[in-house]
Amino acid sequence: AGRVVSDDERGLLVYIARNSPGAHEVTEAGLTMRAVPFTEWITSSYRLALGRWDGPALLKFLPVGEAHSVWWFSDADGRFSHWYVNLEEPGVRWDDGDVAGVDIVDQDLDVVIRPDRSWQWKDEEEFAERLAFPADYWVTDEAAVRAEGKRVIARAEAGDFPFDGTWCDFVPPPGWDVPEALPPGWDRPPAR
Repeated sequence: AGRVVSDDERGLLVYIARNSPGAHEVTEAGLTMRAVPFTEWITSSYRLALGRWDGPALLKFLPVGEAHSVWWFSDADGRFSHWYVNLEEPGVRWDDGDVAGVDIVDQDLDVVIRPDRSWQWKDEEEFAERLAFPADYWVTDEAAVRAEGKRVIARAEAGDFPFDGTWCDFVPPPGWDVPEALPPGWDRPPAR
């Protein structure tokens, strides 16, 4: 669960505190997708499991209509450490009145961008492993995923928004406590 920081023509910016409630898919044995080979994952049944974000507090920006999100990570002292570009299908937003969200489909390949704007691909091995199973893998166009990554890398290298220092000094306002649980209705059927 996150808190909306801004929502404008550029996109949606959400703050996710450490230990925020969330949910992720696991096998019936409780293993995450990363804990098993893809060949095992595609033959397993899986379910949503409640959990908590165990990483550092972060900002997550979902630019309108783009096939990625950008995450601002901080170190243990709360200082900005790097951007994380999650390559994903453009998010589908939904709003049921009391609860709202964005459904995304992760495309597995990611980019880590350091403050000096040097970068590296992340999770290339997982991406390659899964591409070997086109009948079972949701990514159908490897070239499009890589092209999106390269487009964002070029933006970062140029120091263009959002890699221009925007939000690197963000501090949540007082009173933004960690939610106890996901709100009722979080588990609605996906919008996509």
